[in-house]
Amino acid sequence: MEPIEESSGGSMEVRLAASPEEIDAAQALRYRVFYVEGGAQASAAAAAAARDCDDFDAVADHLLVIDRARGSSPAENIVGTYRLMRREHAAKIGRFYTSAEYDVSRILALPMPILELGRSCTDPAYRTRSTMQMLWQGIANYVFTHDIGMMFGCASLAGVDPKALALELSYLHHYHRAPEEFRPCALPALHTAMDLLPKDAVSPKQALIALPPLVKGYLRLGGFVGDGAVVDRQFNTTDVCIMVKTDLVTDKYFRHYDRTARGS
Repeated sequence: MEPIEESSGGSMEVRLAASPEEIDAAQALRYRVFYVEGGAQASAAAAAAARDCDDFDAVADHLLVIDRARGSSPAENIVGTYRLMRREHAAKIGRFYTSAEYDVSRILALPMPILELGRSCTDPAYRTRSTMQMLWQGIANYVFTHDIGMMFGCASLAGVDPKALALELSYLHHYHRAPEEFRPCALPALHTAMDLLPKDAVSPKQALIALPPLVKGYLRLGGFVGDGAVVDRQFNTTDVCIMVKTDLVTDKYFRHYDRTARGS
């Protein structure tokens, strides 16, 4: 695994996982956030292990935020995580995670290194601007290290009733739809229309207030969305496919991503 530049501040640092124990601790954090806190439906095996894990974990890189003031073991001190997958990782397993919900063939056809972002979560006590800033510093380092041209992945809105999310979905469709040349589309059997309201009935201000902070963060980085949403009943979410062209991203955006953590 190629290293990325490590960033640190005080007792906290951000870097890639360097051992199976650290990946296991990240999976345990994901389980607590997604299943215990978020109400996702766990399989018998996941519940018994108290871990959120799948086959992609073995081939991906795992970005970690670590607070050494919490303890010396990974189980104690890992407080944030993101799963990062490049083409080389996806080739080992045959696909990207996102392709279970979206046709991403147009993204795959791009003549540039690409990066799938996923499984983002933080410990409830660390949902602060500094933690989010550190995660995005880590992603920025990774992007620059690997010369990534496009980032993409599924982003979630809470709930499985698209009508209850009509404002948010319609806003994303009308104002942030990706250009056709790299626009992913929800798979036909999963496709849920996003243009539930006409554009003139959508208040961008109210929609931005309602959107999750992570989605707003992607939009601030110049993000686009694909065509169609996907209801994920296992995770109790409605997903959209987000893309960010890294040539639209500067260090300033990464440094000031902390605004998103404040919900602004």
